[in-house]
This record gives sequence, structure tokens and C-alpha cells, in this order.
Amino acid sequence: MKPFLLLLLAIATEVTGTTALKMSEGFSRLWPSLFVVVSYAASFYILSLALKYLPLGIAYAIWSGLGTAATVAIGVWLWNESLTAARVIGILLIIAGTVVLQLFKSPA
Repeated sequence: MKPFLLLLLAIATEVTGTTALKMSEGFSRLWPSLFVVVSYAASFYILSLALKYLPLGIAYAIWSGLGTAATVAIGVWLWNESLTAARVIGILLIIAGTVVLQLFKSPA
């Protein structure tokens, strides 16, 4: 269970960094810009800890898929970005694609 908790923490810090990236307005605001760098560094460090226990492909698929979905949700919530049917389908396809890649991967 510990590796998946690390992975969830890595996702949370990456999503936080991406949110701060939007708030940094192209790195023109100091504090959000610093938060971006710290958050991304923390996310990659925590992801590296999870990778001690999880296969790279599985960890990265979960990290990127859930991170993408969470980032879209935050965009809708904080910045009133539109959530069209096409966007929902696209996000679901990203998540489904990562699942399919892991389910049908060739043995090492």
C-alpha cells in the first residue's frame, strides 16, 4: 500500500505545481513561480520513491492519467474552463489508453 500512497502524493504535488504554473502567469509572478519549481521537484522525488516498488510503466501511466484528470477538474473549478462532452471523452480515452497499455504489455 505504501507505494500507491507515495504515488498519490506524487500526483497531488504535480497537480499542485501545474495549478501554480497557471497562477504564475508565464513565470511573471514570483511566489507562484517558486511554488511551481518546488512542487515539481517534490513530485519527481516522491515519484522516484514509489518507483522503488512499482514498475515504471504502471506508475507513470497512473501518475499521468490521474494527474491529467485532476488538472482538468481544477481548471473547470478554479478558472471556469469549459467541460464539453469532447473533453470528457478525451480524458476518458487517455485513462483507458493507459489501462490498456498496462493490461496488454508484453512480459519482461
